[in-house]
Amino acid sequence: MTVEGPLRPVVAVAVVSWNTRELLAGCLRSLKHDVDRGLAEVHVIDNASSDGSAAMVREEFPWVRLTESPENLGFGRAVNVIAGVTDTPWLAISNADVALRPGALEGLLAAGEADPGAGIVAPRLILPDGSTQHSVFAFPTVPFTAVLNSGLFHLSRDWSDRLALRGFWDSNRPRRVPWAVGAFLLARRSAWDAVGGFDPHQWMSAEDLDLGWRMREAGWFTRYVPSAVVNHHHSAATAQVWGDELPIHWQRCAYAWMLRRRGRPRTAAVGVMNFLGSGLRYLALWPLALARPERFREKWRRLGAWTLVHAYALAPRHTLERYV
Repeated sequence: MTVEGPLRPVVAVAVVSWNTRELLAGCLRSLKHDVDRGLAEVHVIDNASSDGSAAMVREEFPWVRLTESPENLGFGRAVNVIAGVTDTPWLAISNADVALRPGALEGLLAAGEADPGAGIVAPRLILPDGSTQHSVFAFPTVPFTAVLNSGLFHLSRDWSDRLALRGFWDSNRPRRVPWAVGAFLLARRSAWDAVGGFDPHQWMSAEDLDLGWRMREAGWFTRYVPSAVVNHHHSAATAQVWGDELPIHWQRCAYAWMLRRRGRPRTAAVGVMNFLGSGLRYLALWPLALARPERFREKWRRLGAWTLVHAYALAPRHTLERYV
């Protein structure tokens, strides 16, 4: 796609900020070229940061449209604020801990325009060590969970790739995928409006899962574009709150989402299968943890915590609602 001085920006970029000042500055610098070309307008919504992020934006990036929230709205609600005051054909959803490589936004737009069924277009995410982040996942349905925990996915590498399993997913192949991590996503405005944007009840974590699910239910798809590359510091804001427990927090949020969207029977079935599968791996690792604690004890301990978190699938609704 070639953009030559459009009359108005094609993309409104909504960057959600919370106490990641230096990373936010890098994110905005990476967007400046697209703004100068007239391709994009950039909005930062700051969720009551205490590290001077908002002041930095005002002083160093006068071309950015800044919204200062007096409270932490969470990620989805913050993006919804920006979506409500913009009307561009495309809306880019962005963490503050990303930096777009040259041509990334244009590549996403080209892929989206070439696939009219794509409601969301997702880039390749690159971690600080230079590796590609596993950023595409299958929906946590009962059949998928059964295949995952039974090990049946080992029967076919192609099948495992289609299921977007870690270690099997081919990150170099562009395609339609179930859903993608929301560090940076390009959403078609008509699709976004059709599903009502982010669910405001999903305060933090799993909002990308929820958006991808509702897009699919409404007949839209998520397209993955590996040639559009975005650097991702990964969980810079959320790790400040949950630290090493962030994966466990995310899983609790996923079960809360599942209960709201899929009901108690499916949520319980997925949780029980995950509990049994993880528990068996925990028991299998026990002898190694005893024999070689310096190598396996920490992994065994983490697996035990991961096993227990699946009990949340059976928790009362009021308990799980704390995680939405």
